[in-house]
Amino acid sequence: MTANLKNKVIAVVGPTASGKTAYAVNLAEKIGGEIVSADSRLVYKGFDIGTAKPSVEERKGIPHYMIDIAEPEDDYSAGLYVDAVKKIIKDIKSRGKIPIIAGGTGLYLNVLLMNYDLPRVAPDYELREKLRQEVDLSGILAEFDPETAQLIDKNDRKKLIRAIEIVKVTGEPIRRRKNDSEYEVEWIGLNYPREVLYDRINKRVDLMFETGLIDETKRLLEKHGRIPNLLYTIGYQEVIQYLDGLLTLDEAVDKLKQNTRRYAKRQLTWFRKNPEIMWNVYPEKLKK
Repeated sequence: MTANLKNKVIAVVGPTASGKTAYAVNLAEKIGGEIVSADSRLVYKGFDIGTAKPSVEERKGIPHYMIDIAEPEDDYSAGLYVDAVKKIIKDIKSRGKIPIIAGGTGLYLNVLLMNYDLPRVAPDYELREKLRQEVDLSGILAEFDPETAQLIDKNDRKKLIRAIEIVKVTGEPIRRRKNDSEYEVEWIGLNYPREVLYDRINKRVDLMFETGLIDETKRLLEKHGRIPNLLYTIGYQEVIQYLDGLLTLDEAVDKLKQNTRRYAKRQLTWFRKNPEIMWNVYPEKLKK
């Protein structure tokens, strides 16, 4: 790889269904790496089918971190993620392995690897309760931070409320570049032509329903109730609408495909702002 192995980190990024998991595992096998998830939903226990969480078989014996570390009721944040992952990276390197950060949550990746300054703002529960009564949270956020508003799903009220909370307290947009990264990062991006990516997304959604997404959602509702992390997570929110009788099964499937395609588009918008990403470079072609 490149010269300074002491601070070497590889980031494997891209939209959902672009093959990041399989690529990262293949890469780890080739170079002696261990994988750290950069997905804000894989941290939650029980969020398996709905998040396309890699199975034990798919991991092929490669250590994976930041998966199944929090209860669905927990309000896990980018700040908590970065604090935990920095310790994990240090541990991986102490054993002579190379950390591979793989995932599609742009905020986690930027704060960890590009040293973006994410303000540590304490929860304002009174403000949160007030915002829950608002209809157009995306519009409210856009008044303070239009760039962030474009990157958050308009239906993800939990993320929108947290973003508004941060910008109201700090008076500034969320993503402010701080200093140079403490890591030497080799960025690898995975993507497909749009029609191919959308076909992969559609097939993944069909597989989710075939392998028990509805039953998984029922179990999570029974165990945890209608918590925000269920109501506002793509995959579960559509099934809940089906269970509530608001959508037919076919409508729920179609809506999940549509919402996932929109999410992939937002991910690509985020990653295309990073000029350091090398797109569709495969392990055998990496720099020696």
